[in-house]
Amino acid sequence: MKDLTPDRKELDPIEIASRDEIEALQFHRMKRSLKHAYENSPFYRKRFIEHDVHPEELKSLADIAKFPFTEKQHLRDTYPFGMFAVPQTKLVRIHGSSGTTGKPTVVGYTASDIDNWANLIARSIRAAGGRQGDILHNAYGYGLFTGGIGAHYGAERLGCTVVPISGGMTERQVTLIHDFKPRIIMVTPSYMLSILDEFRRQGYDPRESSLEIGIFGAEPWTNAMRLEIEDAFDMHAVDIYGLSEVMGPGVAQECVETKDGLHIWEDHFYPEIIDPMTGEVLPDGQFGELVFTTLTKEGLPMVRYRTRDLTRLLPGTARSMRRIEKIAARSDDMIILRGVNVFPTQIEEQILKCTGLAPHFQIELTRTGRMDNMTVHVECDPAHGAAEARAASARELAHHIKSVIGVSTRIEVHDPLGVVRSEGKARRVVDNRPKA
Repeated sequence: MKDLTPDRKELDPIEIASRDEIEALQFHRMKRSLKHAYENSPFYRKRFIEHDVHPEELKSLADIAKFPFTEKQHLRDTYPFGMFAVPQTKLVRIHGSSGTTGKPTVVGYTASDIDNWANLIARSIRAAGGRQGDILHNAYGYGLFTGGIGAHYGAERLGCTVVPISGGMTERQVTLIHDFKPRIIMVTPSYMLSILDEFRRQGYDPRESSLEIGIFGAEPWTNAMRLEIEDAFDMHAVDIYGLSEVMGPGVAQECVETKDGLHIWEDHFYPEIIDPMTGEVLPDGQFGELVFTTLTKEGLPMVRYRTRDLTRLLPGTARSMRRIEKIAARSDDMIILRGVNVFPTQIEEQILKCTGLAPHFQIELTRTGRMDNMTVHVECDPAHGAAEARAASARELAHHIKSVIGVSTRIEVHDPLGVVRSEGKARRVVDNRPKA
């Protein structure tokens, strides 16, 4: 892989500013954002009054802990537009979630919000090694999902040539990568594995493709998967982070020169780590739930939004801004199986240890009597498809899961393409347990 370390002269000055300069800017913007939320969002005015707190009480950045949390349920309760802080006539775009777990969450953007978002995505692509003039293959989904259009606007802002293919049509994805020769791909990591399978099916060597940079996000993925993708394509695989309620992709970005966590763009987002059970703010370095307060958003300011993502805050390295450790899991993705906490990424790590298995999997939860059961559905590697090899792989995976995670599981090894593929965010867990 090429060394893609950027020239520091290309960076925005705030990326390498001193901590004092960053925190002074954050404080100024936080005061303004809290005041905007209080004065223009009936939801936040009511929340602040109920918790007996006023924007004028913010005397330091740490004082944000006096303010109440915002949760996803609040967006559902105020569906569709009840949390906005500007009139509908000032919104230029609306995005929303899929609503698969309840009412969709709806977010709105002013022209200034879109401008900031495009700049931050451009900054993120540059931090990943992208440059003006690059061809960028954008396989994030377009539509209400923030990924596709967010990445598109940012790539154009940087000066890239965008191929707006969106998700799906995997055979065509590979054809266009082969024909158009993009340098960058933006896609979910699970769908990149499907693209890899299609490269091989069509007889192309992925290491000979034009791709040098993969910017992957929208779902947790492990460093083991990073190495799998980098080795398969001879490319840099870096992480991008965001969520629609806070902005969309581009809240934080892994820098290609270090790949040691994601730098939060702290000039626009103030991070905290809290104990997910008590809500207590934890010091930098401790593991907990990530919380964000937006500093520049007009349409939908967010005050202490609980992301449910589990990570820790670390000092800056390639940039002055603090990093989050790669998101390993979400608190709401956690499976409690016979008293043991299990995360899908833990299962993924064990699968990637087994040479006879492909990295496509799905977890199925069932119940027999009072006993919860877990079945891991996984595919055999095409070179290890014989019955004896499959059985050995199943035993190996069950052993790894038992010894590392501490739970007994049933393993079903399917034919290649036997596990449902993702064309966007992967659905890793299927819960077939009876509802209470």
